[in-house]
Amino acid sequence: MAVVVVGAVVTIAILTFEQRALEPIGSGPVVYNDGDLPLEGYLAVGKPKAGPAGAPGVLIVHQWQGLTRYERTRARLLAAEGYVVFAADVYGQGIRPMTEEEAEAESAKYYENTDLLLRRLNAALETLKANPLVDPARIGSVGYCFGGMGALELARSGADLKAVVSVHGTLKTKHPEKAKNIKAELLLLHGTRDPWVPLEEVDGFFEEMRGAPDVKWRFTAYGGAYHAFTSPFVGDNPFYSGAAYHPEADRRSWNEMVRFLDEVL
Repeated sequence: MAVVVVGAVVTIAILTFEQRALEPIGSGPVVYNDGDLPLEGYLAVGKPKAGPAGAPGVLIVHQWQGLTRYERTRARLLAAEGYVVFAADVYGQGIRPMTEEEAEAESAKYYENTDLLLRRLNAALETLKANPLVDPARIGSVGYCFGGMGALELARSGADLKAVVSVHGTLKTKHPEKAKNIKAELLLLHGTRDPWVPLEEVDGFFEEMRGAPDVKWRFTAYGGAYHAFTSPFVGDNPFYSGAAYHPEADRRSWNEMVRFLDEVL
């Protein structure tokens, strides 16, 4: 009986999640390139916030399965808030891991090779900046899980971003000394019961920030929340051990993120 109830709750959560994201004008796949490699991102545009040089843009960086239904829905939700949103494709067109082993192997390529990761992210960032609706001086990035690591590494590289949000993201880095290059204001949203981002990793990030005193950053931890607490789809996924949807943490973190982006961008 418990399994049936949990399944019903997850199904209702997914429906509610997607019903909140009414299809905005101009959403759909966008093929762009890293050299000769085709990448397939996702653009979502609703009613962009007016500005003399265009609307603020947000680059979404996906979790370790690649660009999925989850990121597309998040992109539409942010577009409904007035942002021009581009969900990046780090892995390449058609590369979407379907098992834990595949996801671990694919994501490891980018954990181990930061230069490759940054090249892919900069290709997406330039695609967003080139959109005629976007003010290139008002761009932020939001990353989920693996993508949280990606968004933070992009910030550490000195990318011209105003705001960066890591949502249940990996916080460790091989290059903590590069934190001094960060231009963006940071918001980190974390679940206290996340086994994939343990307390030692959180402490390491705090230490990194102590070495970059000029960086503006905020950290919010949600009690009782596991990894991937904003994704109702983890209930459908057999290889997300240590992850669970947390509706309250999802709602609160979303509201905090939107307030942050509105303030900074």
